[in-house]
Amino acid sequence: MLFSKKKGLSIDTLVGQDAAIEGDVTFSGGLRLDGRVRGNVLAADGKPSMLVISEKGVVEGEVRVDHLILNGTVTGPVHAAELLELQANARVYGEVRYAALEMHQGAIVEGRLVPLVQGEIKALPNHMPPAEVNEEPAATAEPADDGDKAPADAKVPA
Repeated sequence: MLFSKKKGLSIDTLVGQDAAIEGDVTFSGGLRLDGRVRGNVLAADGKPSMLVISEKGVVEGEVRVDHLILNGTVTGPVHAAELLELQANARVYGEVRYAALEMHQGAIVEGRLVPLVQGEIKALPNHMPPAEVNEEPAATAEPADDGDKAPADAKVPA
């Protein structure tokens, strides 16, 4: 099984190099596309999904999945809810929405790249948020009272 180490997903469906599909494709799990789809390629809602479009793979329509590894061509909008990996031969002609993006040298996107808004931004392991500034003054030792000085909190007339 291919890609079994990535989030437990494996490729369980293959659209071969000589296959041409007219119409939408809906799937769950892993799909490898070596052929051509003229229609939308959509992952089933609520189920993990990974789509691999090989160098010979072509989609003319919308692509909406969790994890997309693209080395072929997509003409239409792309939505990757988790990770989008654009390999060296990737070509996208349309808007790209992604949560995380890995783009190899040579990949081409002709359209907008739009990061998805995360509900909660998670700090990277090597990035610590700045320490909170303590608004209250630090406690200091008070000088001995020699009777000649006003208390520190006393107001002096102007």
